[in-house]
Amino acid sequence: MSALLDTGRTHSCNDLRIDHAGERVVLFGWVNFRRDLGGRIFIDLRDREGMTQVVFGPDVDAGTHEAAKVLRSEYCIGVAGKVVARVENEGEANPNLASGEIEVEVDTLEIFSRSETPPFDISKDDRLDTNENLRLQYRYLDLRRPSFQRNFVLRSKVGTLTRTHLSELGFLELETPYMVKYTPGGARNFLVPSRLNPGTFYALAESPQIFKQLFMVSGLDKYFQITRCFRDEDLRNDRQPEFTQIDVELSFATPERVFSPMESLMVRLWSELLGTEIPTPFPRLTWAEAMARYGSDKPDTRFGLEFADLGALTRDCGFAVFEGADYVKGICMPAEHAAGFGRAKIDKLTEFAKKRESGGAKGLAWSRVEDDLGWKGGTAKFIAPELQKQISEEMGATPGCLLLFVADDFETTHAVLNAIRLRLRDELGLVDPAAKQWNFLWVTDFPLFEKSHDGRWVSSHHPFTSPRDEHVEHLISDPAKVLAKAYDLVLNGNEVGGGSIRIHRSDVQAKVFEALGMSDEEKRAKFGFLLDAFKYGPPPHGGIALGLDRLAMLMSGAESLRDVIAFPKTQRGQDLMTNCPTPADDAQLAELYIRHRPLPGAED
Repeated sequence: MSALLDTGRTHSCNDLRIDHAGERVVLFGWVNFRRDLGGRIFIDLRDREGMTQVVFGPDVDAGTHEAAKVLRSEYCIGVAGKVVARVENEGEANPNLASGEIEVEVDTLEIFSRSETPPFDISKDDRLDTNENLRLQYRYLDLRRPSFQRNFVLRSKVGTLTRTHLSELGFLELETPYMVKYTPGGARNFLVPSRLNPGTFYALAESPQIFKQLFMVSGLDKYFQITRCFRDEDLRNDRQPEFTQIDVELSFATPERVFSPMESLMVRLWSELLGTEIPTPFPRLTWAEAMARYGSDKPDTRFGLEFADLGALTRDCGFAVFEGADYVKGICMPAEHAAGFGRAKIDKLTEFAKKRESGGAKGLAWSRVEDDLGWKGGTAKFIAPELQKQISEEMGATPGCLLLFVADDFETTHAVLNAIRLRLRDELGLVDPAAKQWNFLWVTDFPLFEKSHDGRWVSSHHPFTSPRDEHVEHLISDPAKVLAKAYDLVLNGNEVGGGSIRIHRSDVQAKVFEALGMSDEEKRAKFGFLLDAFKYGPPPHGGIALGLDRLAMLMSGAESLRDVIAFPKTQRGQDLMTNCPTPADDAQLAELYIRHRPLPGAED
């Protein structure tokens, strides 16, 4: 074993300060940057904790100085030497480094391993301008970047602190299976063929939902798990096929008994990891209120631009676009922002509103507010002057404001105005990223059912979500009226968790299945073992799942979930580093009784 490895490092590369001057230290790490100034060689030595400048010179140790001439970026080395103050060594302090007042004069160098020239410059870190696919191909190098390492240190601390906090509250950390029952007709699962049971398949668990409910039936009272989940869905920046969630369930639950430990967990995470105090209790909004005011069930409440409902005022206004629409809603852009929002920007916003991903509006109506609260431009010529003033007052407008309107069905009106609201947030700078504002919010009372594309009623969450007690009588007669004991935790416009109180009464469960049009055979095939368990005294229970990846992304300020997941997949579900997925060989497939079918577009 090498001498330095045998000795071990004395400090990390972020530990040393001016108080350590004169001490002999041993540091291990990677060469982040090298400067050879002729007489001396300066190296920024990097490890997980930070960086320290180390110096090689003939006046310190001639042999070590000669050996250091071969050092290049990303060589992995160990050094030993004396800590000195930079200003006493004819240098200047570096205010950008925590260790910037000192440097280490090296008298012993060991090169643990050499490095080829990396495919991108790791030392540039936040200034790195490299194709993401190249970074994903060399992910182990990408993860060396200090900004990424800070992300993963934070993520690790989130997991550790979560375990500590929930354990202190009496929750048991219990495990559930990854390979579970495949249910035909459900969501798209990743399938795992069973060699020992030919022709049958497991599914990789989308969530531990049913098993955590069985823990409650088992009398274990309070459960949590930090677990991996798998969903075979189309991917976006905020989606991955495998992800991690903080899964929680408790017996004898009410929504408030679920909210309380989750709020205290968020308070502790933000306090201990970010040094920020979060006020409690978190605000509450019903789903109906959130949609009415923001057009979203995960509203960003850090800024205004709330919707005004103009349906009653415009019902007989004489403007066909408004009169013929189910909903007419508007946003009032304040005068200080509207002054610089000219016709060219309005036209761009109109084209944005028409895009399918924005909700697909037929158009965007607008007008500017005059001194008397009347309007000028856009829709003004179609609306009577007196009604213009009434609408301006309803929207809280003042002279110089810009009014934006969408008139359409419920889905389109709210989706488009929400997209416009979020675009204006970014375009007008309505939220200051440097302010580190954290707006938590509970959204409650979601609809229990929603219509599928073929007109059938389906569960908005899952079929074990409990309806509100007063709505049980409407389960069969009027499913659209039924609200759920369901709730989401929202942070700055991001859904970071979702859950519900579960059904524990067999009569209520039977009505929900009936409303969903499920036959007895379908119920038994999908949920027979759970229904059997519910025959034996299940307690009232409920829970929630928090997205650990998303929490880590928001807390660290990362731009994408891929920046807080160590080995993420691309939007095509590929791992570019290991080049997976890959075909299986014929021998393996034969063991599983699986045959290849021609791929789409392949020749016969």
